[in-house]
Amino acid sequence: MSTECRFTYRVRYAETDQMGTFYNARALEWFEVGRSELARAMGLPYREWEERGVYLPLIEAHVRFRGRAQYDDLLEMTVRVEQERSARLRFSNEVVHAESRQPVCEGYTIHALINAEGRPVRIPDWVQAMLQPQAG
Repeated sequence: MSTECRFTYRVRYAETDQMGTFYNARALEWFEVGRSELARAMGLPYREWEERGVYLPLIEAHVRFRGRAQYDDLLEMTVRVEQERSARLRFSNEVVHAESRQPVCEGYTIHALINAEGRPVRIPDWVQAMLQPQAG
């Protein structure tokens, strides 16, 4: 298990604007893709979190735009997770061009942990275990 995930992603035509670059709102969508990929890499896809009664609504987001990405560009996305508070997780994201390493955007999202009734819950032990560094 890892608290970091790195993967490639190709910019789709529908993600670009009239100027030929990725539309800014796409960054948050890419961050969501990263969270899903990270959960899968950690051995517990997000669907299973929900099946266990834990939901992660977004409560804060920050994006810093650092460069352009155009249709068909191959990007590399890196996402990391860490505990923010007893009932919050912070996901840090970085998007760069896969070959040149030129930055595209970076940022973070903070998510509360809630149950099916919408009430805050502490980070469960099974999540805590995934956040702990693995002994080598």
